[in-house]
Amino acid sequence: MSTQSKIEHSLNDLIEIARDGQKFYSEAATKVKDAELAALFTRIAGSKADIVSSLSATVAATGGEPAEHGTFVGSVQKMYGNIRATLGDTEYGYVAELEESEDRLLKAFKDVLTDNDVPAPVRTEVTRLLPEVQETHAVMRARKHAMKS
Repeated sequence: MSTQSKIEHSLNDLIEIARDGQKFYSEAATKVKDAELAALFTRIAGSKADIVSSLSATVAATGGEPAEHGTFVGSVQKMYGNIRATLGDTEYGYVAELEESEDRLLKAFKDVLTDNDVPAPVRTEVTRLLPEVQETHAVMRARKHAMKS
């Protein structure tokens, strides 16, 4: 696989997963009744949009074609989250499923960073964005645990 292809493939995987999260957070923000939680979801959706934009710009700068869609897994997770939220505690249902979405994105970022074949430009961009991904993951994990208690 060429360096350009590796950059495009690695970053497009992250773009797709981040886009899944962006859509899920945006939708969840309109479904919850708690205004503070809706504001949090809206803020995180914006963060995901920034990640998608940044990664897409990196793919385009290397001559690649940025991903324009999310993933099938993300669509299924969102559907499950909607069902779970409808049948139970809406706020907790969304928080729990969105935290799972954060787990998925954080794992994908770490997978890219531990792949020795990933080119330097990819590693640099992923390393730059990782603190934001880690912070959002921590916020959602803490929110989920606080709601369980």
